[in-house]
Amino acid sequence: MTGTPLGATPGPSLTLVVAVYNAVRPLELIFHALDRQTFGDFEVVVADDGSGPAVAELVERRRATSRYHVSHVWHPDRGFRKNAILNRAIAAARSGYLVFIDGDCLPHRRFLEDHSRQAEQGAVLCGRRVNLGRAISEKITPESVESGSFERISLALLADGLRGGSAWIEDAVRTESPLLRKLLHPGKPAILGCNFSVHREWLERINGFNEEYAAPGLGEDSDVAYRLGLAGAGLASLRNLGILFHLHHPKTAVGEENRKIYESVVASREMVCRNGLVKLSSAVYAG
Repeated sequence: MTGTPLGATPGPSLTLVVAVYNAVRPLELIFHALDRQTFGDFEVVVADDGSGPAVAELVERRRATSRYHVSHVWHPDRGFRKNAILNRAIAAARSGYLVFIDGDCLPHRRFLEDHSRQAEQGAVLCGRRVNLGRAISEKITPESVESGSFERISLALLADGLRGGSAWIEDAVRTESPLLRKLLHPGKPAILGCNFSVHREWLERINGFNEEYAAPGLGEDSDVAYRLGLAGAGLASLRNLGILFHLHHPKTAVGEENRKIYESVVASREMVCRNGLVKLSSAVYAG
């Protein structure tokens, strides 16, 4: 992908959207990881689901010092409204190609390069993540991020994996060989909300993220994947490229209400959500 993507105004060729909620230390580490990216033609939109002032203060400091453009979209904290703030981030993005990560995930130095180089007009790139255990996560510092030591497969990481702390360590192995990647992962790709990228126009076709979801799980990945499939977008695997390291936190469960919403979307084959980038009336939606 070179130059200004289809549908974009002059600006960066890629927008990284970082979804955050009251996680200052992880966001600071993310910025350190972005400082060492091999791909430079990008901007960052921090999609803030109602954090306190500490996140805004960090973003302001970074906006003044970073070589890449940084913006901050925020709304008041009224419970889980990640999809709503992601839609605001899409509207704020200045490029035609969007990469999504969560605010507790550290990108490998070639993360944005991989998303940019592998971008396809008719496909969504589906990356994975290395789940770091608590002990490994707590030892990561700005210095270890700047040096790149956090992205190496160390003996400590392997030992933590054997103890059941870290997981999916094999996804930290980067290879550019399409054949080897296919042999390693022959199954169908799937979107993870913390690591995927797509041309903006595809999200506009499905009216963005469905804001009916009011809890984590399904809404920011499975729902989007299903509706993009109805729109005709394919899914392409980015495993062993676009490497991401997920910092430890307690697991969150998918709520029953989310399952009901998703089942309703599938049953109705709803490609365009009513409550998304644009708020559609019943008359407009039916027409």
